[in-house]
Amino acid sequence: MSARSGGRRAANGGNSNGGNSNGNGSAKGLKIDRVWTTAGVHPYDEVTWERRDVVMTNWRDGSINFEQRGVEYPDFWSVNAANIVTTKYFRGAVGTPEREWSLKQLIDRVVKTYRKAGEKHGYFANPADAEVFEHELTWMLLHQVFSFNSPVWFNVGTLSPQQVSACFILAVDDSMDSILDWYKEEGLIFKGGSGSGVNLSRIRASKELLSSGGTASGPVSFMRGADASAGTIKSGGATRRAAKMVILDVDHPDVEEFIETKAREENKIRALRDAGFDMDLGGSDIVSVQYQNANNSVRVSEEYMKAVEAGTAFSLRGRLDNKPIESIDARKLWKKLATAAWECADPGIQYDDTINAWHTCPETGRITASNPCSEYMHLDNSSCNLASLNLMKFLGSDGVFAVEKFVKSVELVITAMDISICFADFPTEKIGATTRAYRQLGIGYANLGALLMASGLAYDSDGGRSLAAAITSVMTGTAYRRSAELAGVVGAYDGYARNAKAHTRVMRKHAAANAAVVPNGDVDSALLTASTDEWQKCLEIGERNGWRNAQASVLAPTGTIGLMMDCDTTGVEPDLALVKFKKLVGGGSMQIVNQTVPRALRNLGYQEEQVEAVVEFIAEHGHVVDAPGLRPEHYPVFDCAMGERSIAPMGHVRMMAAIQPFISGAISKTVNMPESATVEDVENIYYEGWKLGLKALAIYRDNCKVGQPLSAGKSAKTEKAVEKEPEKVIEYRPVRKRLPKKRPSQTVSFSVAGAEGYLTASSYPDDGLGEVFLKMSKQGSTLAGVMDAFSVAISIGLQYGVPLETYVSKFTNMRFEPAGMTDDPDIRMSTSVMDYIFRRLALDFLPYDDRADLGIFTAAERAQQVREEAGEAAPDMAAIAASAPVEAAPVEVKEVKEEAPKRVGSSTELLEAVHGKAADAPLCFTCGTKMRPAGSCYVCEGCGSTSGCS
Repeated sequence: MSARSGGRRAANGGNSNGGNSNGNGSAKGLKIDRVWTTAGVHPYDEVTWERRDVVMTNWRDGSINFEQRGVEYPDFWSVNAANIVTTKYFRGAVGTPEREWSLKQLIDRVVKTYRKAGEKHGYFANPADAEVFEHELTWMLLHQVFSFNSPVWFNVGTLSPQQVSACFILAVDDSMDSILDWYKEEGLIFKGGSGSGVNLSRIRASKELLSSGGTASGPVSFMRGADASAGTIKSGGATRRAAKMVILDVDHPDVEEFIETKAREENKIRALRDAGFDMDLGGSDIVSVQYQNANNSVRVSEEYMKAVEAGTAFSLRGRLDNKPIESIDARKLWKKLATAAWECADPGIQYDDTINAWHTCPETGRITASNPCSEYMHLDNSSCNLASLNLMKFLGSDGVFAVEKFVKSVELVITAMDISICFADFPTEKIGATTRAYRQLGIGYANLGALLMASGLAYDSDGGRSLAAAITSVMTGTAYRRSAELAGVVGAYDGYARNAKAHTRVMRKHAAANAAVVPNGDVDSALLTASTDEWQKCLEIGERNGWRNAQASVLAPTGTIGLMMDCDTTGVEPDLALVKFKKLVGGGSMQIVNQTVPRALRNLGYQEEQVEAVVEFIAEHGHVVDAPGLRPEHYPVFDCAMGERSIAPMGHVRMMAAIQPFISGAISKTVNMPESATVEDVENIYYEGWKLGLKALAIYRDNCKVGQPLSAGKSAKTEKAVEKEPEKVIEYRPVRKRLPKKRPSQTVSFSVAGAEGYLTASSYPDDGLGEVFLKMSKQGSTLAGVMDAFSVAISIGLQYGVPLETYVSKFTNMRFEPAGMTDDPDIRMSTSVMDYIFRRLALDFLPYDDRADLGIFTAAERAQQVREEAGEAAPDMAAIAASAPVEAAPVEVKEVKEEAPKRVGSSTELLEAVHGKAADAPLCFTCGTKMRPAGSCYVCEGCGSTSGCS
């Protein structure tokens, strides 16, 4: 039955898809239609199942740290998705009969719990509808059409608390009791593998007085304790890193200190790294630096932004009486905000008036905070459970988007999400009470970037933005329409009555924004017709029944669940790169060109011979520039987040602005900026985000967290001090200690990203390094001459007493081409030839304690560390050596094997190998491979671990 006919029935006092109230006010349940399934056939019987062995090996030494053999998956599930689900989501101790071993068990554990709760709470018209609901959800999960967020897979249907939410917002008042409660509540949330956000603006500033007569500590000081707590819980073996957001209002008297907090800490990191400490993410010495476990955001008001525009003064106000304490130059503060973000990517920005203009429950309280990735924004002490649809599952081979199936799928998913609140457990009583009273949901999607490319649309184009807006509008309109139908069946949310007028106003704002979207093609037109229909029905049914949910949609990063669904792109992100990393049966990997590329080429009208030629070119070069037969006007279709043709920062902002009016919450996305971007560029991005109606925005400038130059002011100050005190200097000259004529030496051959060379190191008889020779390229070449000169300079320095540790600390982590995989089992990745050489010298000539301070270990030493950590926490994942058959076209495999970079560990590393461009993604805490961006966070393609998001 069509969505339109369902709407007519609803208008006549009920609906076949949703709630139907009779004359005396009692309600009967939902009538569920089949969309994906066939009557009389169970979804499991429609697919071919196979047994696989999931073996997780340590990428450093090949040791096994996870093994489960004979697990059962459909034959079309990728090795990567199966490995991630087995290691992350299967419950029960490995090796025991209680351990789950089949995807059927996992899906049944979750779906049957939802069905049972739905029947118990009166969601379905009869048992037959409950069965259709169960089968439809099962089919969609089995075929990777959508996924719930990770806590659902962790907890639902187990003996653990039935925690279903990934996003939390806390509240802190101006009292020690409240602050200590904050620490405790945050810890409980982190323990469960979720993240939380909090606004600290109610805490008195350091410029205000206490009742005792003393001066308040201020919110920044209390952030230290919370940061230490998050770091401790993160390292204590939780499901994933603690993720948190800390927010401060722009009119708080301590806002300048808050803005500069993380930038100052980054300066400490650089200084300590230069001194030889291990300050990399996850390094042994990084724990000594504060405020590293949270994202920081400044909440700006309309009043402040207008003061920035006008260049006028702005008042900072006391927390107790709201009276002005200090007047500041609005533009100077704006410059400080942008400068700090330019230096270290923090703080981000949230636009308070825009957020609250779209708030459905203002009579209950203002929206003051968000979750760590800024997609969930609602009441204090509340939570949101998420689910995301895989958009590529709705794009037919003919390029037509299956609008009807998409609408029906949204109905089913949002219904399941609402049912989950009926049985869910929560970390605190306050959060549970608020969530049950307002029932906030967060339906979203993944694979938008792949969908646009496959449709032949550039991410940064009017057509791309129009399609994205139309899809988002259909999704949220359908979700709220189903929410209104649910209100007719099981009642509106408890807080609806007092917020009815505001909620209806926001629904009308969404509908008005939908009417303003200009279609750009047949697909857009069909989607906009559906979205207009959905918003009309949403308003009609909602005005009669109210709504079941105060919030319906967000756009999350979809890190782990995106890999579970075999998505090419996460959330709203564009493609990371045109080449993709694919795991193979029995271990190893291969490089393939993203399958969306040939699909896009065919959609653009290219013949098969031309498609093959372009794909072959991309496989070799990693980009489309000068690809044979490809018209330059089609280059933008294949623009990616990184690489030769990367999307401009404003392209990301414009995409966010196109879809923001159709999202209940906000969008988890970081605007990537090139290293060459200026502070003024950051100011402009933040300003345009406000003008375009975004709710929140964060930027990341390439390499902003490493090697920032010292300020000119500091240098000038140092020079002036020297001039002022012309004291007599006693000069101590070093004495050169030459090597004897006969000395022990060793030669190591090496390869860095395919660049080969030889390192010869000679030592003193008392076992100290005294001479280095480097051989690369042919004798007489410029490179050979430069390396010879460099070798002589280093050798003389060593003989004059320069400690090897000094050279190692200076030259490791240096970034330039060639960079990437090496053939050294102790040093799998290096950022340059210099980085490799001095790591090798450190391993060969420095004692363990000195190397430990520098964070340089052999493969055996790292393996021992992993084994020790495994004794404290459950065994987890590392680089993958899987063993299930994966079929690939023989010609394509042959091409890749001939041309692809060898031994690449993830798509990010592959991108570096192809483009010769270092990425800033950290190494995975679990398995050590490079992670890739997913919204505001990072996700590991090897094991599914994330840096804090679901």
